Amino acid sequence: MTYPFVPAPETIASQFITALRKSRKLEKPYRRWALVDSFPEALCTALLVLPIVPPMLGSTDGTRNTYNARRTFFTPELRARFPVCENLSRALQRHDVARQLEETLEIRADGSFVRVEYMQDTDGMWLEPHRDIPEKLFSMVLYLCTGPDAKDWGTDIYDDERRWVGRSPADFNTAAIFKAGPNTWHGFDKRPIEGVRRLMEINYVSNWRDREQLAFPDTPVSTG
Repeated sequence: MTYPFVPAPETIASQFITALRKSRKLEKPYRRWALVDSFPEALCTALLVLPIVPPMLGSTDGTRNTYNARRTFFTPELRARFPVCENLSRALQRHDVARQLEETLEIRADGSFVRVEYMQDTDGMWLEPHRDIPEKLFSMVLYLCTGPDAKDWGTDIYDDERRWVGRSPADFNTAAIFKAGPNTWHGFDKRPIEGVRRLMEINYVSNWRDREQLAFPDTPVSTG
């Protein structure tokens, strides 16, 4: 028996499309979408058991650039090693997923590229309030947090003055999506992390300079 079981790309895509269609749209302090049951549970399990050691960071400067060399992206090399990386990347590359993201988020997906980062935050990690760059057509955070404190590990949300106004739920297999904009301030206020805060960032990107971060650097997304 091969463990863990990894669902096929079409199965992953089907559940993600359903989650997008059922997503809840929030407007304040900026537009974002909340998803539940984002992907098949078997996929999430396979992600959790990836044999990738969390980076032990110590103090950081409030950006992920602090440790760029130790970040984990779903590259062609990682896809070749791990079926879960391959199948999730293939699902996100599919025409039907791209069309549904276009419809739900009101973006143009054609010609963009899939970028997926697997993050394992440990104690000491924090992110200063920031806005994403417009080259990210959307930013999606998938929460894979487990443990008694996981409910407090969601993304912090700030208003135009960078004042804290709320926090995304971090329930397992939920996700938050937003599009970059002038007021989309978000981050992760410093607080204890006992264990590992696992999550994924999923983007479609355009004009991306760091081609080594892309799942299919030579194949843009197409809606068919």
